[in-house]
This record gives sequence, C-alpha cells and structure tokens, in this order.
Amino acid sequence: MSVPGDGFLHELELEVREEMILTESSGPEDTSGLPVGEWLFDPADAERDQVGLQALLGAVQALEDGPRTADE
Repeated sequence: MSVPGDGFLHELELEVREEMILTESSGPEDTSGLPVGEWLFDPADAERDQVGLQALLGAVQALEDGPRTADE
C-alpha cells in the first residue's frame, strides 16, 4: 500500500485542524425549550462530527509518523 506524500498529509492535517476549530468555535446551540423541528442542527450530530474529526486527525498523524516496527 502506498502512502501519500508528506506535503499531502501536512495539508490534510491543516484542513482537519481548521475544521475542528470551526466546529468548536460554533459552539453548541442552546436547544432547550425549542421543538426539535426548529433546531439548526442536532447536538448529537455535532458531537459525532467532532469525534470523527479527531479520529481522522489521529489517522493522519499516524501516517505522518510512518510505519512502526516490532521493536518500537
């Protein structure tokens, strides 16, 4: 399996980090008291997005670190 070049991985990492910042800065909306139909987004979806971005960032960092040997 070939691994993308370092430049690609670095750019991908930057994009994921930017998306995480945007997601975090938008903050959770106070949905208390509003009917579900009036929510701009489901808070559970926002949390799943954040978890997915963290997993993606971890995968990118693992690829950047390179393959590990049994000695490590």
